[in-house]
Amino acid sequence: MPYTSAVAPSSELFDLLVIGAGSAGAVIAARASEDPRRSVLLVEAGPDYADASQTPFDLVNSHNNSYTAHDWGHSYQATVAGRSAPFPRGRVTGGSSAVNTTIALRGMPEDYDGWAAAGNPEWAWEKVLPAFKRLERDLDFGEKPYHGDAGPITIRRHGWDELTRVHQAWLEASDELGYPRCEDANDPQSWGSGPHPMNKVGRLRISTAVGYLSAARARPNLRIRANTHTRRVVFEGVRAVGVEVETDGTVEVLRGRTIVVSAGAIQSPAILMRSGIGPRDELARHGIELLSASPAIGTRLSDHPALAVACRIKDPSLLDPDQPIVQTILRYTAPDSDQRNDLQIEAFSFSPRGGALNAFAVAAVLEQAYSTGTLRLSSADPHAHPLVEQRFLEDERDLRRLVGCFRDAMKFVETGPLAELVDEVVFPSPERELTDESIGVLLRKLSASGFHPCATVPMGPDGAVDQYGRVHGAEGLLVADASIMPTVPRANTNLTAIMIGEMVGEWVRTRGTELYGL
Repeated sequence: MPYTSAVAPSSELFDLLVIGAGSAGAVIAARASEDPRRSVLLVEAGPDYADASQTPFDLVNSHNNSYTAHDWGHSYQATVAGRSAPFPRGRVTGGSSAVNTTIALRGMPEDYDGWAAAGNPEWAWEKVLPAFKRLERDLDFGEKPYHGDAGPITIRRHGWDELTRVHQAWLEASDELGYPRCEDANDPQSWGSGPHPMNKVGRLRISTAVGYLSAARARPNLRIRANTHTRRVVFEGVRAVGVEVETDGTVEVLRGRTIVVSAGAIQSPAILMRSGIGPRDELARHGIELLSASPAIGTRLSDHPALAVACRIKDPSLLDPDQPIVQTILRYTAPDSDQRNDLQIEAFSFSPRGGALNAFAVAAVLEQAYSTGTLRLSSADPHAHPLVEQRFLEDERDLRRLVGCFRDAMKFVETGPLAELVDEVVFPSPERELTDESIGVLLRKLSASGFHPCATVPMGPDGAVDQYGRVHGAEGLLVADASIMPTVPRANTNLTAIMIGEMVGEWVRTRGTELYGL
């Protein structure tokens, strides 16, 4: 059977075996290991840098993303008319929290209440707020009742004197356009433009590897095993009993009483499908014997589509690749929309398009999306990359709102202090007639991912897992990471993924026997 293994198992049995040391998995392992009676093994496909002084600069440097050095090498197709493009995902302890832009933005309370209304009452805003507070050490607003001031993830916002001239001018243009100033984008009732909340201290990126694992490493009941690729989950009947892994070409089975898959929105569904859990036809296509039919796996992929206006700057000396690439944000609501803060506009200190350093960009982002995509296996080979098709903007409601948002982004580069920096708008071409129809054509061809994939193993009564992450049709197996979000929140998913780790980690620590049979 594909979901059993002839490989000899390790003799050691762990109480909890966590696959993936990323935004959620590192948190779960750290929280669960607070109980000294529970043995925890955390397995990571990428490297682990236990000594902070040996951490590579691309992981330290919160001023920009790490794009290739610690990446899975995935790709995706954004729209039917779009081309395949790289899809960065962190392959290192800390996962994508160790390589991203450090935007520490919460979703709207309505996002989590929507999850609750879909059959997941444990994820209502009033229940996830304590987890958001527990994870953060907010240096600016820690005294507020909706913030935390003692958590492992330090959050701060750039002050005016720290902003690049592009971001200062962008905020001044926002003022002229009539948007209110918002000093705390994580105030649950807020909207408007202001500094991004970011999980960084100076240049240092505060990933879950830094915030959670640094303190947990000293515990004798926590073991971290790096450079170990997970091939599939091993079952006895329908009970998960271990994980088949590969290290330097050697295959073995690691054993656990309870298995947590926290490999992220791309790898978690792939691991489940290789293990015999997924859509019946998809598994049959690759000759994988079915353990449990789960049609929701890989069929509801959700993300944020975006497209940026690029401008050549009059004075290239204002641009420096060593500056923070992102510092500010506008959250606002589309006209006639019933989804609060469903749009986002943000400036980039310099254009990430490549070539000469002479341009900056202003991006239009759809934060609340109806269109969904798919994630499928390219083969049963555990090293093969999944096939990711986002299918952005196929819902006309998404296209209409992003067209309007792109027009709003254009207004920024035509207004006041920001316009004064612009030598020429290089995209879209000034020669192009910008009707709603022509903008729609551009969006359907060129929209790109915000790199916030989720909902590939969605929770809910009609999903792939229940509200506690327990996999339908299996025992002793749960999933906890961005893949279980039923829908993408109206925010970068960094902080919500860490919150998921907090929620499940606390359930494991305090209700492990009741919920997970630990």
